[in-house]
Amino acid sequence: MLGLRWRDVDLERCSISVSHVLYKRRGVCTFKEPKTDRSRRKVSMTPKLALYLKGYRAQCQAYHIAVEKPLTEDDLVFTTIQGEPVDPSGLSHEFHKMVKRAGLEGVRFHDLRHTFASLMLNKGAKPKVISEALGHASVGFTMDVYADIIDGMQEEAMALLNDALPEGVSAKNNAELTRLFTN
Repeated sequence: MLGLRWRDVDLERCSISVSHVLYKRRGVCTFKEPKTDRSRRKVSMTPKLALYLKGYRAQCQAYHIAVEKPLTEDDLVFTTIQGEPVDPSGLSHEFHKMVKRAGLEGVRFHDLRHTFASLMLNKGAKPKVISEALGHASVGFTMDVYADIIDGMQEEAMALLNDALPEGVSAKNNAELTRLFTN
């Protein structure tokens, strides 16, 4: 998120391209390629997020005009007031203060990824789509990480299957099925 440039945001097509990440090492922030090929990806965004970012971009443009430095496609989406990259540890610290005020102690910024995946799984999104959005190496990895959510979904799936099956099994049908499987 902190390495996102305006050229990576397509507000018309509601997508974000992840092409760079911001790392902080020994107190110095640097931009690098994502860790893996899967990490370099295009992610769809909701129309609500696109509208929000459109308004946010307009605010950024107004600010840049006021300081007589036009906003460019190479500018970062999220910066300090001085236009510098946001320090990742500073972001984590500010997020921690926000969640504490909201009474949600123990929630980390990275937990937002887990919330995203959990909500998407609960709404029936395909695991492959979620895996790609998260930049995971495989769907299997995604399924392992979110196994706790999937366990609850199995019960829901069986309830759906139960609704799709004809009502009840007669004693006669039950006896015939028992005979088939015991022979």
